[in-house]
Amino acid sequence: MPEEPVTLADVQRAAQVLGGVARTTPIVTSRQLDEAARATVFLKCENFQRVGAFKFRGAYNAIASLPPEQRDRPIATLSSGNHAQGVALASHLLGRQAHIVMHRPINPLKRQATLGYHATIHEVTDREEAEQTLRELLQQFNGVHIHAFNDPRVIAGQGTAMLEFLSSVPDLEVVLAPVGGGGLLSGTSIAAHGLNPSIRIYACEPTGALDALHSVRENRIVPMNTPRTIAEGLRTSLGDVTLPILRRHLTGFFTVEEEEIVTAMRFSFERLKLVIEPSSAVALAPVLRQEAALVGKRVGVLITGGNVDLSVYFETLAAN
Repeated sequence: MPEEPVTLADVQRAAQVLGGVARTTPIVTSRQLDEAARATVFLKCENFQRVGAFKFRGAYNAIASLPPEQRDRPIATLSSGNHAQGVALASHLLGRQAHIVMHRPINPLKRQATLGYHATIHEVTDREEAEQTLRELLQQFNGVHIHAFNDPRVIAGQGTAMLEFLSSVPDLEVVLAPVGGGGLLSGTSIAAHGLNPSIRIYACEPTGALDALHSVRENRIVPMNTPRTIAEGLRTSLGDVTLPILRRHLTGFFTVEEEEIVTAMRFSFERLKLVIEPSSAVALAPVLRQEAALVGKRVGVLITGGNVDLSVYFETLAAN
């Protein structure tokens, strides 16, 4: 078996890098949630992380861990979402210049937050133009690219959320997380199985963007060119680093309909008093529908972020 590009030791080193910088996010439990799920459920609330999402962990670890010869060079990345904010804030804290390429459609909340962290935004029309613009910026500024998920340092940083989770709830039996590019789920898998190989790990994915499921099954990156889901953070395909990690660690997939995403968002808001993004709701939905593999188990759910445009958020809830 080939050696993994990220190890438990890498995640533990990332935790040291993030110590005193990233927040130790709360774990929320609820009697109503347990009754609805017929399980004992623990929510790791990364919506309370800096920038409102887990992405800060990976971005900060990646930038802080750059070799000395790269530490004076500008940072560049392609993201219209939470990774943009993570890179922007991490760069600002570390005294680095950040260039963020965003392609439309752009969440105005995330755009404004990225600007607030003193990054320079390069706004373009589509993904193809974004990739070309990123290449030009890297050449123009001799920049360092921090990939949103397909980077071992980013993966190690994301895995620190799972280290925290298991330090508080060491006897979890099952873990659920949403999957887009697979950075969080890869780090989660490495941390979880490094500490407890018996934990079952499930990827949760919208039915309108099942590229990760097909990629893992076919052992090749299956692009999702026309994703149809409100979970904007999960519209990305896997990478060549994350795919083999997920194939090695995942127990399986839970697929989630759009209506279930909205139902989970509503439950979270009304019953748990938590505002969560659609991407987070994708991991909560299988619990609420009482998946057989979860009933009666101690289940950990990674709530990945809470950055939502409230006007759209309440319209979405009202329409359900």
